[in-house]
Amino acid sequence: MPLDGITGTVDPATTAAALAANKATRTPKQTLDSEVFMQLLVTQLRNQDPSSPMDTNAMISQTTQLAMMEQVTNQTTTANENFSLQMRIAASNLVGKQVSYTGPDGKDVTGVATSVSFTDSVPKVSVGGKEVALDLISGITAPAPA
Repeated sequence: MPLDGITGTVDPATTAAALAANKATRTPKQTLDSEVFMQLLVTQLRNQDPSSPMDTNAMISQTTQLAMMEQVTNQTTTANENFSLQMRIAASNLVGKQVSYTGPDGKDVTGVATSVSFTDSVPKVSVGGKEVALDLISGITAPAPA
């Protein structure tokens, strides 16, 4: 923001234009990630009092906590992906087997699973022409040998 050379004041029109341009291009983050943490750390280091600098132990501790948080986040993501894969495998293994589930009327329904759909977060098994979520299936019976 340019300063007026004579009075040392900030030009309001230039300030408003700069704020509008910054607001238009910047979208706020909804999560704290390593990038945000590093920006905060750099800002903290730039603005620290030279006569009383930040304790290096505290800085290392914060960096270590960030690394641990990232690892926990990565593990959670991997666990969620593994669970999703296990649900898909379990649903696929039901095809050709007789399954039971509780219908909307509260009665038990039994039928042969003919196909599986993975379009939703929970796989759906087709039983007697009806789509049934995997977590609603209450029993499985192997078909009798022919």
